[in-house]
Amino acid sequence: MSKKILFIYNANSDTGSKMLDFAHKIVSPATYNCNLCSLTFGNFTENKQWKTFRESLLTKGYELEFFHKDEFQENYKSKFGHAFTYPIIVVETTHDLEVLVSAEKLNSFEGVEELIAALGSLVGSSSFQ
Repeated sequence: MSKKILFIYNANSDTGSKMLDFAHKIVSPATYNCNLCSLTFGNFTENKQWKTFRESLLTKGYELEFFHKDEFQENYKSKFGHAFTYPIIVVETTHDLEVLVSAEKLNSFEGVEELIAALGSLVGSSSFQ
C-alpha cells in the first residue's frame, strides 16, 4: 500500500473563507466545523505535539499532503470519483483512495492525542506498510 497520506480540511482555501474560519475558531470554537484543523492547529500556530508526530511520519518515509476541501476536489476530481464528508484522512493507493480516519471519527476526537494514537496505530499496522 502507498505511503501517501492526504489530510483534507473541512474548509475552503480562498482568503474570505480563511478569515472567516480564523474568526470562527476564536469566537465560537465549539461550533467550528473542522475538527482536523482544531486538533492540529491553535489559533496562530501548528500544535507542537502534532508537529512532532507529523515530522516523525516524514522520517518513516510517509508522504503527507494537506488540502482544503476545494483544493482536494480540484486535484483529485478526475482521478477518483469519491464524495467524501470532510474533514477526512485518506491514503492514496495505486487504484483508489482508502479512508484512514473518517469525518465521524475525526469529529469525535477531543484532543490531538486521540488523533495521534489513531494514526499511529494505523501507520504501525502491517497492512499499511
